[in-house]
Order: sequence, then structure tokens, then C-alpha cells
Amino acid sequence: MKIKVDYLVCEANAVCAGLAPEVFELDDDDQLHVLLPEPSPEMMDRVRHAVRSCPKAALSLEEN
Repeated sequence: MKIKVDYLVCEANAVCAGLAPEVFELDDDDQLHVLLPEPSPEMMDRVRHAVRSCPKAALSLEEN
């Protein structure tokens, strides 16, 4: 699975970064960065939760 971000929709609320900080990070300019665009299977439950929890639905998962 690969993480996709719609940067036009993302408001940098940091919900994803709070739920999976090893995968998502906000920089000082409130720009979201995906640190692990293809997370390991062990991380996928938390990543799915972060994607579902995005208040703007700016995150999605795509099959490789």
C-alpha cells in the first residue's frame, strides 16, 4: 500500500501525525510530509486509522 496526499485539500491539522508520527510529519511551515510512503505491514493498522481520521479526507491508500 502507498499513501497518497491531496495537498490541495490538506489543512495540516496534524491528526495523522499524532496517530502515526513515524509515518507523517508537519514541518515548521505546516506542510505535511509522508516519511514512509509505503509503510510496513506492521504499521498498516495505525496508518489506516490515520487515513480514516483525516478531518479533510486528504489522505488515501493505493495498492502498489
